[in-house]
Amino acid sequence: MKAVGLYKYLPIDLPDSLVDVEIDKPSPNGRQLLVQVRAVAVNPVDTKMRSPQDKVEDSPRILGWDAAGVVEAVGSEVTHYKAGDEVFYAGSFTQPGCNSEFHLVDERIVGAKPKTLDFAQAAAMPLTSITAWEAMFDRLGIDSAGADAGKNLLIIGGAGGVGSMATQFAKQLAKLTVTVTASRPESKVWVNDLGVDHIINHYLDIPQQVDNLGISGFDYILCFNDTDEHWQSMATVVAPQGSICSIVETAGDVDLGALKSKSATFSWEFMFTRSMYETDDMIEQHNILNRVADLVDAGSISTTTNKILEPINANNLKAAHAEIEGRHAIGKIVLQGW
Repeated sequence: MKAVGLYKYLPIDLPDSLVDVEIDKPSPNGRQLLVQVRAVAVNPVDTKMRSPQDKVEDSPRILGWDAAGVVEAVGSEVTHYKAGDEVFYAGSFTQPGCNSEFHLVDERIVGAKPKTLDFAQAAAMPLTSITAWEAMFDRLGIDSAGADAGKNLLIIGGAGGVGSMATQFAKQLAKLTVTVTASRPESKVWVNDLGVDHIINHYLDIPQQVDNLGISGFDYILCFNDTDEHWQSMATVVAPQGSICSIVETAGDVDLGALKSKSATFSWEFMFTRSMYETDDMIEQHNILNRVADLVDAGSISTTTNKILEPINANNLKAAHAEIEGRHAIGKIVLQGW
């Protein structure tokens, strides 16, 4: 079967950074689904896993952690799906990625594809939806039914894939007052269309801009950009007894003591935790994706697809990686068809 992989970890502008390959078609067992992949999306985690290092792979490493497709076959222990079902999912960090014609995935982290979306539109949603959902409702403890309505949320990195989903959850489900950071005109248009209440620029003085808005502090802060760069600003603008959650790893130590006087909390969100450790609640990602699909089909939230490339091949994946590494992507970049 066709796939896109790598043997060497190289800068994206080098010809062999990603290559078209032929690999064996796998067979499912246990709780695995064999999915015929129709579309994939590209995320920052793909570029991080491909980033330069000295290691050389004996067989091609397949990246990709966002897919939509059709179940072709199921393992003997599968109970939620059957051949012919249309699905979407983000996959597992510890397994081969989905940049291949056929892909194995555990049914516990798979959702039924939204009926109102095509495969490309659906492929844009799993990783960002799960990340935003877990960060907001699992890590920060925000009530998804609106019990925290009116509280203040700051999203640093509002125009990206995760920020776009978090904004929709915050406005449509949690009923929060949402401030996001966006710097470029097109980014501001994008987040404004999502219904944010306030927009500030993460390249300027964040505490001063927040003060100018008349906001005394944020009950919740979601960091989807650069934890190191924004740490002191977040510590300054978080409300007493507020909470911060980040998805971006730090390059060095951060001063947790800056949160002490406010009794503020900090947590990480990593959407691969449940699948990596096969936690007892691993099936929650199946439940989250099904909830997201229902919200899409009800018209409450929308896909964040912003660019579609065709077909799925090394050249198009390299173009998507380059755009994400340049930090110019708005919404999600999707590839479809083989």
